[in-house]
Amino acid sequence: MRVLQISSEATPFAKTGGLADVAGALPDSLGRAGCDCTLVVPAYREVFEKDLPIKKTDMKFSIPVGKRNLEATVYSCFFPDQKHNVFLVGNTHCFDRDTLYGGAEDYTDNAERFIFFSRASLELAARQPQAFDIIHCHDWQTSLVPAYQKLLYQSWPTLSEARSVLTIHNVAYQGMFWHWDMLLTGFHWKYFNWQQLEFYGQLNMLKAGIVFADQLTTVSPTYAQEIQADPGGCGLEGVLAGRASDLTGIVNGIDVETWNPRTDELIPRHYSDNDVAQGKYTARVALAARLGHAAPDDRPLVAFVGRLAEQKGVSLVIDLLHRMAGSGNVRFVVLG
Repeated sequence: MRVLQISSEATPFAKTGGLADVAGALPDSLGRAGCDCTLVVPAYREVFEKDLPIKKTDMKFSIPVGKRNLEATVYSCFFPDQKHNVFLVGNTHCFDRDTLYGGAEDYTDNAERFIFFSRASLELAARQPQAFDIIHCHDWQTSLVPAYQKLLYQSWPTLSEARSVLTIHNVAYQGMFWHWDMLLTGFHWKYFNWQQLEFYGQLNMLKAGIVFADQLTTVSPTYAQEIQADPGGCGLEGVLAGRASDLTGIVNGIDVETWNPRTDELIPRHYSDNDVAQGKYTARVALAARLGHAAPDDRPLVAFVGRLAEQKGVSLVIDLLHRMAGSGNVRFVVLG
């Protein structure tokens, strides 16, 4: 089976959150399972600042974005133990920037940037010698891909028989833009309606993916249920409930090679199941020193790693802090 993975970020190329971990690890896991997998990500500035074996290919093509044509330059990257192909889509205007999506505020042209990337990814795939069976895209940044595949690229031999999958990592981020950005997509205005791309007068990219993808997945069975009701669906609960039979919750796993304490270079001491207590104690000592605390004792160490947002359960953490901090019998470390 040939699988095309399209993501706006993936480790080790670029990362802002958990999406990058999933998109970076899944292609290799699929490769080990026997799939012929290709990953496509943007060629951000930070990609070229890392020590990665990236090479420019001979592939170049123009992508229409509204009335402009933006040139896509394609790069490849291959690691010796890699089980999948990687292509990076470059364009100086879109991706030569300080951050992936913007700083305190999003870049005002994010619609243009990811319309370009979504369409360029399919153009790249259309030029491959073999057809793809599955097109798997992630979150709003690539949610136009299923719509493009069905509406504009259905006649391309390498894409015509493919089935599309959209994974929703966080339904709160929907890629909503003013309605005139519809002109940038290349779609006919007839698709800007309440059943397809329109959402309260705006262009909603995530909604487009929900409507046009053949199958939908999200990060757990519980979350799959939550997003089909208010307030979990963030306004898209009706659309998601309408696709309930095509929506599957799959619990995110971990990359057991990256998170292997036997080989992890980011921990102070390697350990296995034979000496886990010693290994974890060494890590606690190192963490205490880094935070300027006294050496650890027998008190439990409670850690929270995640965005300080209600969706991540931060209110539960705050309640726990209030109830337990006064006892002096526990230590908390919060990385927000």
